Amino acid sequence: MKSLIIIILFSFSITAFSQETEKGKIKIEELPGVVIKRVGTDFSVYIPDNNADQRVQVVEEKFIAYDLGKDAEGYEEYLVVMEVKNGSLTATYNEKGKLVRVVENFKNVRLPSEVIYSIYRTYPGWSIVNDSFLYTQEDGDVLKKQYNVKIKKDKEVVKLLVRPNGEILKAK
Repeated sequence: MKSLIIIILFSFSITAFSQETEKGKIKIEELPGVVIKRVGTDFSVYIPDNNADQRVQVVEEKFIAYDLGKDAEGYEEYLVVMEVKNGSLTATYNEKGKLVRVVENFKNVRLPSEVIYSIYRTYPGWSIVNDSFLYTQEDGDVLKKQYNVKIKKDKEVVKLLVRPNGEILKAK
C-alpha cells in the first residue's frame, strides 16, 4: 500500500514539473482566429485580421460577440452595420442566418511594420499622409485585404495600394 501511494505521489510530481515553463523556452505561434457559427447544416466563417489596428480589433471582437438570434428570421438578407469614428464593419447574412459577406473599411489605421518598411524602402524621403484599410470576405474566403496609402514629397502626391505583407500592388 505504501509503495502504491509513493508511486502515485511520484507520478503527480513528475507531471507537475513537466508542465512548468519558463518564458522564452516554448515557441508560441499565433494561429489565425476563426469564428465558426453553426447554422443548421451550414457554417458561418469569419476570419478576423491579425495585423489590424487596436481600434479595428475592438470592432471585430464586438462583431464576433454579436448574436443574430431570431432577428434575421423572415428576411431574405439581414444586414449588420457596426460603425466607429474611423470606419465601419458591414456584414450580410442570408435567410438561414449564415454569414455571407463581410466588408471592413477603416481610415487612419496603424499600419503593419511590413507596409511601412516597404513604402519607405521604395520611396525614400516621402512621408505617409493618409491611409485606409479595406477587407472583404465572402463565404469564408478573403477577397481583399489591402491598405490604400497616400504619400507625399514636396508637392508631389502618390497613392499606393499595398498588401499587408508590404507588397506594393499599384502606384498612381
